[in-house]
Order: sequence, then C-alpha cells, then structure tokens
Amino acid sequence: MKRTLPLSRRGLSFETLMWFFTRLSALAMYALILFGLFGALWMGARYQMNFADVMRWAFMPNVTHVQGTNVPDIAPWAGLFWKLVAMALLLVATAHGVHGLVVIADDYIVSARGRQIVRLLSILMMASMSLIGLYIIWIS
Repeated sequence: MKRTLPLSRRGLSFETLMWFFTRLSALAMYALILFGLFGALWMGARYQMNFADVMRWAFMPNVTHVQGTNVPDIAPWAGLFWKLVAMALLLVATAHGVHGLVVIADDYIVSARGRQIVRLLSILMMASMSLIGLYIIWIS
C-alpha cells in the first residue's frame, strides 16, 4: 500500500516550482506562436503571403523575416508591439530549453560538483544567448 502526504503537508519546493515553470512556459510558447500565427495570417492576408513566410513569422515575429519576402509594406511588422512579442518568445523558449537541459544533465551526471558546473555553464549560456538575441531583435 502506497502512502501519500496530504496537500497541507507537502509544501512548495524549488522542484515543484520548476515543474510548474516547465508546464507554464510550454503553454506560453504555444500561446505566443499561435498569436504570431494569427497576426501573420491577419496582416499577411492583404499581401498574399505564402505559407513559408507565415510560418517564419509565427515562430519568430521579427521584421527581418518579412523583409526578404514580397510584402511591400513592412511598417506594420516593425512596431514595438511585435518586437516585444518576439522578445517574450525568445526569453520563454530559452529558459524552457535550458531548464530541460539542466534536468537531463541532472539525470546523467553523478557528482554534485559536475551538476553545479553544468548548471552554471547553462545559466551563462542562457544569459549570453538571450542578450544576443534581444539585441538582434531590438536593432532590427
């Protein structure tokens, strides 16, 4: 017979919060991608965008994805709103992916010191790649 703790005695731990973060960040990515997809379909319907251009915009709503297409007016795509959407998608996806990397590394690295090194390197990689990505989105 398996015993479980009642909810009042379980409490919130860091692992529980990270479990929630993983689920919520995945939902946030889906929501942002769907939002970008609907925005691309709505804005691209005027210019007969092809499916590849709509998908490029849905997964990274950045004006540089539209510049190389046959869309004649890119001003609606270059606004602050779409930059913020792209930044949110970048940050959520990066944090979600790095957390997954850390969880997998914890499963395979035996020593506590090795796990700490991988976590530190993962956080440094996430911070540097996020800053580079934010810079690219902001200047485009």
